[in-house]
Amino acid sequence: MDILTQLKKQAEQVEVLNLQIEKTTVEYEANQLKTCTVAETKGTAVRVIRKGQLGFAASSDDTAMDKLAANALESATYGDKVPFSFPDSKPASIVRTFDKAIADLPIGRLVEVGKEILDLVLPLDPNARCNVSLERSVLSANIRNQKGLDVSLKTSPLSMGLEIDRIEGDDVLILYDQLGTTLWDKDYLAFVHRLVENFKMARILTTIKPGKMPVLFSPTGSLALALPLSEGLNGKAVYKRNSPMTGKIGEKLFDEKITIIDDGTLDGKFASSSYDDEGVPHQRNVLVEKGELKKFIYDLKIAAQAGVESTGNASRDLFIPPAPSFTNLVIQPGETPLKDILSGIDEGILVENLLGIGQGNIISGAFSNPLALAFKIEKGKIVGRVKDLSIAGNIYDLLKNVGAVSKETQWVYNTFQAPYILIPEMNVAGKN
Repeated sequence: MDILTQLKKQAEQVEVLNLQIEKTTVEYEANQLKTCTVAETKGTAVRVIRKGQLGFAASSDDTAMDKLAANALESATYGDKVPFSFPDSKPASIVRTFDKAIADLPIGRLVEVGKEILDLVLPLDPNARCNVSLERSVLSANIRNQKGLDVSLKTSPLSMGLEIDRIEGDDVLILYDQLGTTLWDKDYLAFVHRLVENFKMARILTTIKPGKMPVLFSPTGSLALALPLSEGLNGKAVYKRNSPMTGKIGEKLFDEKITIIDDGTLDGKFASSSYDDEGVPHQRNVLVEKGELKKFIYDLKIAAQAGVESTGNASRDLFIPPAPSFTNLVIQPGETPLKDILSGIDEGILVENLLGIGQGNIISGAFSNPLALAFKIEKGKIVGRVKDLSIAGNIYDLLKNVGAVSKETQWVYNTFQAPYILIPEMNVAGKN
């Protein structure tokens, strides 16, 4: 008997997720091909609401559905009291997330792409060591519930990552960039060319006197700002009253140049699809508009506890129940070309990467990190890499006074898009 039909007789509400993932991975380590693997995961996850309490169970054994049903029901005996209902079937946007050109990529072609990446880097410096990871997947999911919801999703995520390491004496240089897409991109090596340009500039060392100065965050460097924001804008943190933004809907918290959107309907992006992982339609959520706080993200459970509607932001794995999570987090571009931002800086730094980002209590907005990769800006030009510097601050203070936001944007690590963001004055500390 179908597990949904079986459980409907024993619980007021039932949700069944069937998930199948086929994954091919190719890895290069220290310029040499290391591994090629193919793995497949499939299984079923069940949530039930019985006597108002939530139960969850999952299994990768498709012959053990009776045991899975029993485990879900038993879990509900000790589960949370929940005030929500699984969703009705609703129409959703058509979002392109599957490409046969990616789904059919063989191991041999992934190996070739890895060699193409190495050929762009290694001629530049014989001391460079490259680690390359390529991963092609096909993910199929089906979500059903007792209300008649029956949603099928299919996506073809492809990721390519490149790390360049170079050690010369006491100078350790590490650079990393990544491409993530679910639709084949003819310009799939653009991220490598971008990293190569950074590598060329990083080989030029210069110095800058620590002190207060303009700090320009690149899209990658903007993660230092975005990570605390993503924690604070998560409805779970708001419901628990951990977020500094709790109770501030409608208030202007940031500079009017800052607009932040979560959008799960963008074609070709990793976190996009027509529906979230509970079968709620994805949507474009404006979270901060011209500095004003507009809303937070929610899944069904946290939304019900907070007395609001789900924003279509449930995310889950096979063995992990849904929780509110961002889809594609976008800091909107500004009106100033990057070249004009640079031309207005007499002396300052461009931050590309920070060490230890995401560690500590980031929800407070405070950070204090050494700079892994930063460049000196002198009279409007990027003149070389600077070492042994660190920056500190609180994003809730820094983003109240933003000097400029660039027209140019870049996707960072698959699901985050940002422009260049200029903070007019920050304290930059030296090693000593």
